[in-house]
Amino acid sequence: MSEVTSKRVGRKSGWSLTPEAFKGLLDWLDEGAGSDGRNYLEMRRRLVAYFDRKNCPTPDELADETLNRVARRLEEEGALETDAPARYCYIVARFVFMEHLRARQKDDALSNDLRQRSRAGVDAAPEFDDGQKLSEQRLSCLEQCLGKLEDASREVIARYYAGKARVKIDNRRALAEELGITLNALSIRACRIRDKLEACVRECVGAQENGSSSSSR
Repeated sequence: MSEVTSKRVGRKSGWSLTPEAFKGLLDWLDEGAGSDGRNYLEMRRRLVAYFDRKNCPTPDELADETLNRVARRLEEEGALETDAPARYCYIVARFVFMEHLRARQKDDALSNDLRQRSRAGVDAAPEFDDGQKLSEQRLSCLEQCLGKLEDASREVIARYYAGKARVKIDNRRALAEELGITLNALSIRACRIRDKLEACVRECVGAQENGSSSSSR
């Protein structure tokens, strides 16, 4: 997929599927056949199967995300230049999968470096682990950085990494429903919060180390 196409089918914050956009999607998938939604259901079934074959833990959500992006593009462009709706849906699905994969890879990397800990009144807050017992300096920095986060961001990052395996997936699905966003969007939001937290901890540790070096001279 080209860079231009990727930008066009990417997630657009603040956009939500309206009844008008959904009707436009149904009409586009029907191609004038008037299937009463059967083509939509069949396309969604095929997309769910596609993501399931890719071993995605939430194929239903990714299928809905794909169709929502197609609906958004239809609403913005009015028409799509494609020889077959199914083919275009699969192009968008591939982009959604790649985006999901990148977020999951970052999540897996984070899981190797973060574990749950209740500190400073924050339940299940992630802590940074270098494979050895964390120093009090790093823990202190983590607590400081968690305290700097907005309450909503702190709750998201804590709940996003709470639990293991299926419990973690169920927790994330519940959190996404509460926030009114897809799991894919939740993953992106959590990654951004985590990146901000990691940067804060690095800066804090660096400042303390520099301060220690200066005082020892």
